[in-house]
Amino acid sequence: MLAVLQRVSEARVIVDGETVGEIGHGLLALVCAERGDTTAEADKLLAKMLKLRIFPDDAGKMNRSVQEVGGGLLIVSQFTLAADTSGGNRPSFTDAANPQTGQALYEHFIARARAAHPVVESGRFAADMKVQLVNDGPVTIPLRIVPPT
Repeated sequence: MLAVLQRVSEARVIVDGETVGEIGHGLLALVCAERGDTTAEADKLLAKMLKLRIFPDDAGKMNRSVQEVGGGLLIVSQFTLAADTSGGNRPSFTDAANPQTGQALYEHFIARARAAHPVVESGRFAADMKVQLVNDGPVTIPLRIVPPT
């Protein structure tokens, strides 16, 4: 599973003119399930995301997690993270999970996040979403959890 995390001071997702998810200070997580991913990869990705120390401590060093600072999570599905551009100028998305698996893993990820963290918002799977954010730092971190071979 793939994710791009952005430390934000605020973020929101809009679908058809309606705000469907919104947080203040916290993490915007763009997530993508790849072929072969299971709930095990989703769980490992969430655990890493919740414990990743990318928020400043009192000395200004990135030493606190989203859980430690009480930040929100805004989780947005984004299959384009699986883009393969090695074959030319048009990206291939064959490494992304099929839509049914992708949706199931996205919903599992959100449910687990809500069980583990107090403030979790989300976008809508496969919707045309507009994502607005104020990147804090800026801090942007890519994560990848690969299934065992």
